[in-house]
Amino acid sequence: MRKFVIGLIGLFRRLSLAAQKLRGRTPADTAAQRVVSGKAWDEFCDTLKAAGAALTFPGAPRDPFNQAEGYRYLSRLARGGFMAFVEHADPRAPVLHRVAHETVKLGSDNPDNYYQTAAIHGDFEYRISGRRNTVTYLGFGTQAGHYGQSGGLPPTGYIEAGEMEIDEAGTFELIVSGRRHDGNWLPMTAESRTLIVRQTFLDRETEVPAELHIERIGCADDEKRPRPLTPEQIDEGLKSAGTLVAGAAMLFANWARGFRKHSNTLPRFDPDVSLQAGGDPNIAYYHSHWAVEDDEALVIEAMPPECEHWNFQLNNYWMESLDYRYHTIHTNKHLAHHEEDGSVRLVVSHEDPGLPNWLETAGHTSGTMCFRWIRAVEHPQPRTRLVKLSELRSLREA
Repeated sequence: MRKFVIGLIGLFRRLSLAAQKLRGRTPADTAAQRVVSGKAWDEFCDTLKAAGAALTFPGAPRDPFNQAEGYRYLSRLARGGFMAFVEHADPRAPVLHRVAHETVKLGSDNPDNYYQTAAIHGDFEYRISGRRNTVTYLGFGTQAGHYGQSGGLPPTGYIEAGEMEIDEAGTFELIVSGRRHDGNWLPMTAESRTLIVRQTFLDRETEVPAELHIERIGCADDEKRPRPLTPEQIDEGLKSAGTLVAGAAMLFANWARGFRKHSNTLPRFDPDVSLQAGGDPNIAYYHSHWAVEDDEALVIEAMPPECEHWNFQLNNYWMESLDYRYHTIHTNKHLAHHEEDGSVRLVVSHEDPGLPNWLETAGHTSGTMCFRWIRAVEHPQPRTRLVKLSELRSLREA
């Protein structure tokens, strides 16, 4: 559905450009006319209006609480779109920034992750320099396209800190380019448009994220500065920001609808679909839907394999992680209580059951959820069961 919607938008744009060329107008002329006439802004607003269809997508909850969260979700996507495609969209002068964070969420954003991104282009070369610090996991990836375009987000290169040369002080340099470089190198292709950085915490309270800076190389210093804004940039930025809101909202509404078919279970998510949506290639995902009444609890049990990291989280229906700043809505390899045999038992309920690994629903009675194994040697299937709160007494006694 997302590809269909964005594909139609892309087709309309291509046909419009072809018509303009036939009349002897350049893309710059067209963009200038669209900006001056207000058409660029009008179309952006029309796309935002169309994005509201995600809230009435088949299967979506129509109660006031979930609809209110849905509209807040769309406003957050718009804010993220402006940041990515208007404010920091120039690949000649890239800026590492956070699009997904505590108040902009999408696609089951990981509460253990510190996400950063930057606009890049396969025609250029870049240097990322910084200090590793103490965050548990640090990975860099390049992707073709971005959420404001059709075609998904196929990976074009990936490297982890564990594969890199880092000096005793924790500092390093990483070259991002289409041609191979000695030392630390992150590949790109001619189609690469997005850099994504994932930093994963075991414990946000104690670990320090890496300090990173990106710059374009192989050019004069004055060419590294941002260029004056052009009508083309703002026209394209508004198109991409609008497409992000409409496309991402429809994509994840479609996913959530599918998850309802296996509510309160955790089947393995299709790895190919995950990669096309920008998922980490080293992670096995288990996405689903959950629904728990006031007198119920969802019990999730698993035997963690040998792995670099694992975690579980609760989201709302729109696949936004619940507010982990103020509620315990997730746990992980470091934070969870393990049984004597190494297994874990997680309990999702509205009130504290008096058991370890209680996850709060934060005012929700249903939503989506995600279990992740990160760089695991095996991918065991988590087990789930919906029980009455009274049935948990035996577990407390045990």
